[in-house]
Parts: sequence; C-alpha cells; structure tokens
Amino acid sequence: MSDEVTGRIDDHLAATLASAPQRASVTFLGVEPIDVLRFVSGDDVLYVTVGCSRHPMADPTDLHADPLRGPRAELVVRMHGSTALPGLHRRMATLAAAPAVEGLVLDVDALVDLSEQLWDGAMCTAVLLEADDLGEVTLDAPREPVRFLRAVPITANEAAWVRLKGADALRGAWREAGIDVMSPDRAGATL
Repeated sequence: MSDEVTGRIDDHLAATLASAPQRASVTFLGVEPIDVLRFVSGDDVLYVTVGCSRHPMADPTDLHADPLRGPRAELVVRMHGSTALPGLHRRMATLAAAPAVEGLVLDVDALVDLSEQLWDGAMCTAVLLEADDLGEVTLDAPREPVRFLRAVPITANEAAWVRLKGADALRGAWREAGIDVMSPDRAGATL
C-alpha cells in the first residue's frame, strides 16, 4: 500500500513538472527510505520529498489511531539558482522522517527547527511550512489526500520571531523588507 502512495506521488510530479529529476534516497534506522527529488527549471531548483506520506501522521499519544486515516504530506523547498545545495537532501529527509520518528504532524504554519544548517554553509536552521502550489494527490478512500507543504528556510532569529509573534508576522516582515525567501544566500529579516 505504501508503494502505491509513493507511486502516485511520482506520477503526479512527473505530470506536473514535466522534467526528469535527480533522486537521492536517505534511510534512517527503523524507517522506510525517504527519497528527495531535485528538479531544475531555468534558474530555479525544486526539492521534493517522496516517502513522508506513506503512512498518515497521527498524534503519538493516540493508541487507537486509524492506520489509513489522517493527514499525509510531502515537503517542498523552492530556491533560486540551479547549483546544488550540499546536504539539503539529507536535512529534508530528516524533516520528512519526523512524523514517523517523533510523531510530528506537519501542517501549514508549523515551525520545524533542526538546530543545524539546512545545507552546508546556510544561515537557515529551521523551516516554516505553508501550502505549496503543487496541489495534492488523491488517494483511494478512506485515505486522505497527500498535500505538498512548502518548507521555507528561516534563520534562528526568524524562528524565535515565529514562536513569539506567529507565522503571519514573519511573512509581513519579509514583505516589508523585500526579502526573497527563495534566495539561498539571503539575509535574515531584521526583527
């Protein structure tokens, strides 16, 4: 059943992005492999996880969680520049494995802090999740569709601001300062 889910995600990405990706697979002890696909389109690069949604996310304290029902998601990182960001695929796989390993439920406006660089040399150590325009992948009932959540890289100071003021306040600060969150070498917002 989990192969059916990942197969549908692969089909959706192939139809939506119409280009062949590079694929890296990362395995964690006790967790099925997480693939990270890298698509290059002009001067932009798109990283997408495949494997986070194999199983629904559930509250780890729920002893009677339905093995079919519950939210499912995959993560997306969009950046300018077609050059590789060393280590990003491993960090994305770590984020995608968090629901299975830590019982984390990934959702819009969630802050996920890795407390380490998202890629080698990055200022960003966390991500803020929001809906991505890749849409969703419909699964057979009673399973919920797979949503694509954009993981926007943020700095430690920006993560602290989200904890204090909320996700919308940070997005407002970015707009006000004209910060391009897709730039891998951007400065953090002055808060």
